[in-house]
Amino acid sequence: MTLSIGDKLPQATFRTPSEDGPKTLSTDEIFNGKTVAFFAVPGAFTPTCTMNHLPGFLELNDEIRAKGVDTIAVVSVNDVFVMKAWAKATEAGDRILFLADGNGEFTRAAGLDVDLSGGGLGLRSKRYSMIVRDGTVAALNVEESPGQAETSSASALLAQL
Repeated sequence: MTLSIGDKLPQATFRTPSEDGPKTLSTDEIFNGKTVAFFAVPGAFTPTCTMNHLPGFLELNDEIRAKGVDTIAVVSVNDVFVMKAWAKATEAGDRILFLADGNGEFTRAAGLDVDLSGGGLGLRSKRYSMIVRDGTVAALNVEESPGQAETSSASALLAQL
């Protein structure tokens, strides 16, 4: 079942890069008591993700936070080391929390998985963005095609805040 507005996020564990190596964060640690601008990409370093989707959240970071967002986070079905390299390559610094859903457990539980085996990517996440308030989905924007980042863009999400 795919997440809908008003649903609580499924319980999951993510890995995030830190100064001391990979750190584990639970859904509760990331979302409880916070407003989070959360977006997902099919793959770190893929063209649309790197040249379109992520840059919008970097460019509009201050405006999004000014609307009461505590955290801006990106998730991908990649390992934590790929996410660390992507954060470094994009010079995101501490403006975005990079979350690895390496086994796709959160993505499957949320019903937002997609089979991109035809392109050699295997099982990945659909491209989406959402506003999460205290662990509950307040807005959800899922792209029809993984090669587009319009419905789930930072500007579209900013307009919903």
